[in-house]
Amino acid sequence: MFEKFNEKARRALFFARYEASKLGSRVIESEHVLLGILREGEETVTELFRRFHVKPDEIRREIEGERVFVERISSTAELPLSEESKKILAYAAHEAESMLHATVGSEHLLVGILRVDGSVAMRVLSQQGFDVYTLREEVLSIAKEREASQQKKELPFLSEYARDLTALATQQDGFDPLVGREREVERIVQILSRRTKNNPILLGEPGVGKTAIVEGLAQRIVEGRVPIFLATKKVLALDLSLIVAGTKYRGQFEERLKGILKELRENKDIIVFVDEIHSLIGAGSAEGSLDAANILKPALSRGEISCIGATTLKEYRKFI
Repeated sequence: MFEKFNEKARRALFFARYEASKLGSRVIESEHVLLGILREGEETVTELFRRFHVKPDEIRREIEGERVFVERISSTAELPLSEESKKILAYAAHEAESMLHATVGSEHLLVGILRVDGSVAMRVLSQQGFDVYTLREEVLSIAKEREASQQKKELPFLSEYARDLTALATQQDGFDPLVGREREVERIVQILSRRTKNNPILLGEPGVGKTAIVEGLAQRIVEGRVPIFLATKKVLALDLSLIVAGTKYRGQFEERLKGILKELRENKDIIVFVDEIHSLIGAGSAEGSLDAANILKPALSRGEISCIGATTLKEYRKFI
C-alpha cells in the first residue's frame, strides 16, 4: 500500500509513530495520524486549515488534553497501526484514486480521517467545522489552482495567449450542453485520428455554433466519451488578437508565435483551436517579415501540431 504514498504522507506517518510513543500509546491511533500530519506541515494541509479558519495548535491542544500521559515508549519501537488508522490509510488511497491524483498525500489522509466515524481525530476535526464533502472540494480546488500555476510556468506563451477549454469544461458553470451537433463532433474526432491531414476546419455562417462544437469536444474529453488517443488531450483556444496586441517592434509578433509553436511541438497532448482562422493571413506581417499563416504552415503540414480552425464560407473562399 505504502508505495502509493508520496514523501510528505510517509513523513506524516513517521511522525504519527513518534506522537504515539510520546503519548505512551502502544498502537498508532487516528489522533496520532492527525498529529503526524500537523507536525509534517505539508503546504496543502496548511492551506486547508487556513481556509477552514482553524489553527493547527488548537487541534494539538485538544487532542493532547484528552490523552493521559503514561510511561513513554521508545521512539524506535515498532508500533502497529490500529484498525481505525488502517481504515484511514485505505480511505486516503481511495480518495486519491477517485480524485485522479497520482499519489496519496497528507491531504488525502485528512479526508480519510473524516471518513472513519467515531474516531478521536474525526470528532476533533468535526468540532472545528471540518466535514468530508467540503474538505474534498477544497482539496480538489487547491490541486486545480496548483496545476494551473504549474502550467503557467511550463507553458508561458500558451498560458498567456490561450484559454484551456478542457479546464473550463470541468467547472460547474462551464459550457451549456451541446444538442444536435453530435455528427459534427464525431467528424472532428475522425479527422483528428488521422496520421496526416488531421487538422479539421469548421465552416459556417456567424452565430451558427462553430465554437460550441469545439466546446462540445472539450466536454466529451472531460467526460471520457472519446477514443483512447484523445483521452489525455487538452483543447486550448488561441486568441490571435492578444498575440498581436502590443507588438510595437519588428520581431515581437514572430517571437510570440514561435514560442507558442515550440510549446505545441513539445506538448503533443494539446489541440489548439483558432477561431476566425482566416485572420491568420497577414496577421503580424510587416515589410520583410512572415505573417502568422506562413509561420504555422510548415508545422501543420508536417503534423507537428494539432489544430482546429473555424471561419465563415465567405472568408474561407476569399483567404484560404
